Amino acid sequence: MAEYVNKQVIELNKVTEENRNRATRSVKTETHLSDGRTGVYRLAAVCFGVLCVLQVTLNISLRLAFCTGRVVEGSGMAVQTMRTVLKCPKGWRMLGSSCYFLSTERKTWEESKLDCLARGADLVIINSRQEQKLLYQLHGDADLLVWIGLTDSVNEGTWKWVDGTPLTTSYWKSGKPDHGGTNNKDCVEVNHRDNVLANWNVAPCNHMLHWICEKLQK
Repeated sequence: MAEYVNKQVIELNKVTEENRNRATRSVKTETHLSDGRTGVYRLAAVCFGVLCVLQVTLNISLRLAFCTGRVVEGSGMAVQTMRTVLKCPKGWRMLGSSCYFLSTERKTWEESKLDCLARGADLVIINSRQEQKLLYQLHGDADLLVWIGLTDSVNEGTWKWVDGTPLTTSYWKSGKPDHGGTNNKDCVEVNHRDNVLANWNVAPCNHMLHWICEKLQK
């Protein structure tokens, strides 16, 4: 009986040992597999991170290249625009945003108007105080009487510019314009000797004077 019990105990110990060994092998196998999967996951994460960095770098590079191209192109257009705006015909002078031509000869008001039209311009139309002052730069120190593009020849007392627009702001000399008698003073001259903001005078349109043409930049 004792021998039988001992055999059973020995058999039980063998079974227990085998189960323990199997369990150990199972744990090692699972651990190995787990470590392998973890390594794969880590490698995948690193690769994904690298791809993200490369994508961001590529996007930034493309955006910078695009923006740089736009800046260069825009700068070229701006330079070209400035060249176009600042270019005046030979013999003309840029003042403000327009080109002006001061004649060296004298003609009647009507002849002066036709001369300007032949040059693709008009007798000067003064639209602002600034332009009125700028014209003195064109005269310099010369003692000149010049025609401007203002007349009331169509309707006495109704002053209009050569483009048909009515007079709204004026710089008449004191006491002008006058309409007394039959002197036919229907055209306007500028006297450079007078005050810069009060130097318009009426004169007969057949007087022979210098004139100023104006060409607007487009």
